[in-house]
Amino acid sequence: MSASATGPATARDRRRAVVIGGGLTGMLAARALAGEAHVTVVERDTLPDAPGPRKGLPQAHHVHLLWSGGADAIEALLPGTGDALAARGARRIPLTTGMVAYSPQGWFRRWDESHYVIGCSRDLLDWVVRRQVLADPRGRVTVLPRTEVLGLEGDARAVTGVRVRRTGAGTEVLRADLVVDASGRASRTPHWLRELGGPEPASREVDPGLVYASRIYPAPEKTHHMAWPIVNVQALGRGSGPGQAGVILPIEDGRWLVTLSGTAGGEPTGANDDFLPFALRLRHPVVGELIERLTPLTDVTVTRTTVNRRRYYEKAPMPRGLVVLGDAVAAYNPVYGHGMSVAALSALTLRDTVRRHGWAAAGLSRRVQKGIASHVGTAWTLATGSDVFYPDSTEHGPTLGERVAARFVDRLLYTATGSGRIARDVTDVMTLEAGPHRLARPSTLVAAIRGPLKPQLAQPPFTDEERQALAAS
Repeated sequence: MSASATGPATARDRRRAVVIGGGLTGMLAARALAGEAHVTVVERDTLPDAPGPRKGLPQAHHVHLLWSGGADAIEALLPGTGDALAARGARRIPLTTGMVAYSPQGWFRRWDESHYVIGCSRDLLDWVVRRQVLADPRGRVTVLPRTEVLGLEGDARAVTGVRVRRTGAGTEVLRADLVVDASGRASRTPHWLRELGGPEPASREVDPGLVYASRIYPAPEKTHHMAWPIVNVQALGRGSGPGQAGVILPIEDGRWLVTLSGTAGGEPTGANDDFLPFALRLRHPVVGELIERLTPLTDVTVTRTTVNRRRYYEKAPMPRGLVVLGDAVAAYNPVYGHGMSVAALSALTLRDTVRRHGWAAAGLSRRVQKGIASHVGTAWTLATGSDVFYPDSTEHGPTLGERVAARFVDRLLYTATGSGRIARDVTDVMTLEAGPHRLARPSTLVAAIRGPLKPQLAQPPFTDEERQALAAS
């Protein structure tokens, strides 16, 4: 074998990467780097061997949406993941064909498919992705369970590894050429950067005081053979009182995952007896009407950790050898369902940036952080565009720019209730397949001024077949 054939492989064998966190973001980051280095994933908990809840992921009990932008990114990193999910019962739901959605501006029509969303439980998605990553025959990804990261090694100029403590063992150092923080909302990187003598990144919080309550129901038997739609009653915002919403997501094994939410002053409770009355009190009772004759399979689960928080690492003087991804960069109000898709797109950006510029390129960490900022920024704009208007959600209230943008988005969504082209433009951005610039095209602006081309719908746009199935059930 020639030297040119052995050289790159030998170099890869010497490279070491450490990923902090074994959740969805961490596994996708490990996959992104596995072609360039040996990757050690450090996870403080025990990862389940089958689809099931994880101690460090309480929000998994609630509806999670994997938009097509994120699903396509996962497929690019892990070919065959879509088929593996489908084999386990996950559903590919076309948009907006497969959605019955009541927006603040009215009912959306069910236009022909332009994009899609994957419908399944978060437990199933995480398990399938984890199994795909760890099935790599080269064995280049290793997981250290029940291991806590205590801090970063190095200084403000360069990170050289992490200090860890395994359960029942002492402290040790894992040396690494690259450390990726994928530890989620509880990320300690700002504190660790301060310990190394560097500044913390600038940050912003938008907290509407949102509370989530969820439980699982058996889908009506007559709907099992059907491509049943997502049913979504969105909240009114813009200072019109507490924002209350509800969504039914068809998931694997013939079940409906139902999530209700409410902002400060209108929160759902964790009481089983309060769940259905809350759903029936939404601005349209369709979610409650669909579940009121069903016997729930689970008790109500409540989550209150829903604040939007963004850390601007792309503007900070990051040390060489450190990258931050996923909720550790920006955590969003889960109602918009963008966290997983941003994580997938960010991992894909990590892979492509390393391939394009080389493992030892100067400024690699900064290139990655700037590269993922566009994905983060789009999701942040979508998540906070309404949340900033709830009382006390921010220290100073919405900015002038946020007020102007909100008026424009309201007009676009109103137009989208009766214009298939504008609905597709909005869906382009919502699925993270395009940035907000898509909505600033001259043709889109003109269409928004004209308004919807079709009259607004008065009732949920269920098909005749769907109505008959509900009646038969």
